[in-house]
Amino acid sequence: MTTTLAGGRAARRQTMRRIRPRRSPATVLLLAVFAGAVGVLWLWWHNTPSIADQNGKILNAGRITGLLAGYLMALVVLQMARVPALERRVGSDRVARWHAMSGRYTLCLIVAHIFLTMWGYALQAGKSLGDIVQQTIDSINQLPDMGKAAIGTGLFVLIGLTSIGPVRRRIPYDTWYHVHLLTYAAVFLTFWHQITTGNDFAVEPTAKTFWYALYGSVTALVIWYRILTPIRLNMRHRMRVEAVIEETPGIVSVLIGGRKLHRMGAEAGQFFRWRFLAPGMRFSSHPYSLSAAPRPDMLRITVKAIGDHSARLRELTPGTKVWAEGPYGAMTAQRRSRGKVLLVAGGVGITPMRALFETLPGASGDITLLYRANTTQDLALWDELAAIADDRGARLMYAVNSPDGERPDISADRLRQKLPDIEQHDVFMCGPAGFAQGVYEALRGAGVPARRIHHESFEM
Repeated sequence: MTTTLAGGRAARRQTMRRIRPRRSPATVLLLAVFAGAVGVLWLWWHNTPSIADQNGKILNAGRITGLLAGYLMALVVLQMARVPALERRVGSDRVARWHAMSGRYTLCLIVAHIFLTMWGYALQAGKSLGDIVQQTIDSINQLPDMGKAAIGTGLFVLIGLTSIGPVRRRIPYDTWYHVHLLTYAAVFLTFWHQITTGNDFAVEPTAKTFWYALYGSVTALVIWYRILTPIRLNMRHRMRVEAVIEETPGIVSVLIGGRKLHRMGAEAGQFFRWRFLAPGMRFSSHPYSLSAAPRPDMLRITVKAIGDHSARLRELTPGTKVWAEGPYGAMTAQRRSRGKVLLVAGGVGITPMRALFETLPGASGDITLLYRANTTQDLALWDELAAIADDRGARLMYAVNSPDGERPDISADRLRQKLPDIEQHDVFMCGPAGFAQGVYEALRGAGVPARRIHHESFEM
């Protein structure tokens, strides 16, 4: 059974809008981050006297690694705050990569800071490198706020271990997610020893004020966007499950009703983090893309059963309350810069592509959708896609395995054969990581510039 959910007049108006590409602020933000790091280095240099002995070199190396770790901690939390300028302009997947990279650097700097500082303290006390463990224990017992810092460091190590690829793939998503939330506690616990034992903040009141302002601003953003904004959104729109419909074996659509949903500001191509207040699902929050253009009274997601949470969606009953956070994602019409667009979907990656197929501005012949699936039976929402193609004069193609299981050819030559002017297209794509990488390489080989290939991945 399939369900058709068209956006109606709002979706048709969207297709007639002018192309107004909006540039990502990623470059400006990265420059600001590097400027902040330069400021931290200047603070260290300004407060560093001439170093005459080995012990001084080690202690000052410990100082700079600690300062940089403290600066990156604030950025790690900022990247978790779900600030709209980041989530909707830069892109959630790109921010997630920044967060992962910042987290790795932070943990490395923390370890280096502890090792170098304790080594320096041990030498200062007339001990050797072999006494570093005892020196660490003595420092925790004697210095202010070091006990809290030790607990926070332990939490950082735990979070880092659960984020290692092989470990991450072996633990349930919900377990990883809730362990990851301990980052807030880890940052809080390690913050105070920076102020009470950091020489740079003791001699530079301005630096201390800046540090408080940095962490205070990040804390305010977290409270506003991760707590208050979702509460306001859900109290205002009061979403609930209207129906659950099986599209193809293993894939279901969930229709979600509510009040004035058009005022949520959601766009085709975006996603929400959904929490369904049903038994066994209340504490799970997962990202699913909209699979149809948002309507004033209805949203729809289409999900493949690939885990415990997604498999249980078919058990939802009408009237189940829904808690959502979002909208997130930058893979919207505002990324577009050319008149012609190729949409490429792999498997359940069709969900955001279906919404964009319906709403992207364009005249007849401007929009092409290529849908990759294992079999024709796996082509979810196909009837809707065909109806949209007929209505818009768009081109709809599918690529499925042959009867003997051979994969279809999606190479640069094949793409050029189907779309001779492909280098003049913007390309939006969504699908599994391996599929997306293969298509990206084929597109680049076909002459599509990297800046016109738009992709977001929600694999955690």
